[in-house]
Amino acid sequence: TAPPVDPFAKIRVDDCGKTKGCFRYGKPGCNAETCDYFLSYRRIGADVEFELSADTDGWVAVGFSSDKKMGGDDVMACVHDDNGRVRIQHFYNVGQWAKEIQRNPARDEEGVFENNRVTCRFKRPVYVPREETIVDLHLSWYYLFAWGPAIQGSITRHDIDSPPVSERVVSIYKYEDIFMPSAAYQTFSSPFCLLLIVALTFYLLMGTP
Repeated sequence: TAPPVDPFAKIRVDDCGKTKGCFRYGKPGCNAETCDYFLSYRRIGADVEFELSADTDGWVAVGFSSDKKMGGDDVMACVHDDNGRVRIQHFYNVGQWAKEIQRNPARDEEGVFENNRVTCRFKRPVYVPREETIVDLHLSWYYLFAWGPAIQGSITRHDIDSPPVSERVVSIYKYEDIFMPSAAYQTFSSPFCLLLIVALTFYLLMGTP
């Protein structure tokens, strides 16, 4: 008889900025079950535990990059396959193409597909032997956030043309709770848009007799 499978423990967001770092992309006030994309990280001994969730039936991933552009990046992806399982895979971005790497640093993997969302949790070591495709997480990196559809368990192009990226390099030794509004919620929230509104208002008032 197969051993019972523990249910996937829901991702807690009240720990964000306290005992783990979080990134939320989507509607203001969203959580791990409602954000377009969610990621958390926390140190556990010699490992870093990551939690990812996205509004997709395919895959959700995080990339560790030396810049804000795709290419030459260490990527961890949680992929929903045709059997209903969520597998954690390791990729390396070669230009705009993600190449799967057989050496996978992930362990203690778990994932679930529910309510049209892919959610997963896994650990990977802070330090690794010198390896081009696996970065040392004790160093700071830009985090690339992406998600998209999968075909027969293979990832395809991400859902949006310009996936979100952390504004600055991320340190696993600093826990923050960072919210990034999705395109639908940033129209009037950016400094440029606010400046444009002020300038237009001033112009209209000056032109009034």
